[in-house]
Amino acid sequence: MTDGLFPLLALGAGHGINPAMGWLFAVALGFQRQRRAAVWGALAPLAVGHALAIGSAVAAAGVIGLVVPLGVLKWGTAGLLVGLGLFRLVRSRHITYGGMQVNARELATWSFLMASAHGAGLMILPLVIGDTHTAAHGHHVAAASMIGLAGMEWSGVLATLVHTAGYLLVTGLIAVIVYERVGTRFLRTAWVNLDLIWAVVLIATGLATVF
Repeated sequence: MTDGLFPLLALGAGHGINPAMGWLFAVALGFQRQRRAAVWGALAPLAVGHALAIGSAVAAAGVIGLVVPLGVLKWGTAGLLVGLGLFRLVRSRHITYGGMQVNARELATWSFLMASAHGAGLMILPLVIGDTHTAAHGHHVAAASMIGLAGMEWSGVLATLVHTAGYLLVTGLIAVIVYERVGTRFLRTAWVNLDLIWAVVLIATGLATVF
């Protein structure tokens, strides 16, 4: 799993760059409540929700792995990634939940729903499954299944922590810079269609998983 740490950090950072994943919400809360502490206070719930989305996807894959071979799980993950990417190309509407008057639990729930809707958990599954498949390679079928599931459990925990660390670092950095220095006016002139980019990344990741 060590070889996959940098890609996991990079994926977390990529999620953190996307304003739809949380930093824009944190900045908006800071402006609304007119205090810097509101920005900082939003980061932990955002990270918790994101981590839950990642962990849930890995846990679901582990349960499915009890009844299907890892190869089938890999192809299924690829299909979901490509399907979600195509769906987001057609429909890129964002989730709304709770308005701006939210507490920490509601903010974490919003973060979980947003990360899940964007396929954040699915994005790391190819790395986790690939690492698990390598660990199980060369063993008998029954033994490989047990090794694979145990490896996926450990890899999933580590992947969730590393990925969330990358997400939190970038989300927090951007939120503070925008709140303290830049403001949100730059979004009107410097906006990049990250939804389109993200959809393409989902499709590319799905294809790379099996080819």
